[in-house]
Amino acid sequence: MTAILLRILIMAVIFGAIALGVRRIWRDWQKQFKAEETEVHQRDLEERKRPDVITLKRDADGTFRPPENDNRR
Repeated sequence: MTAILLRILIMAVIFGAIALGVRRIWRDWQKQFKAEETEVHQRDLEERKRPDVITLKRDADGTFRPPENDNRR
């Protein structure tokens, strides 16, 4: 009986260690992905400020076109 309990305890410890390791890897990846998304978002915001970038609007027919009041043309 003691051998069975010892095996169950050892298996529980092993699975617990694996679960904690997977959890830590998952959290580290999530932080990295969030940092990359923030960096891309900041780059996009800076790019939108440039004068040669046109913001397109979707018309009623679904086609993207520059706004009517665009004075850069």
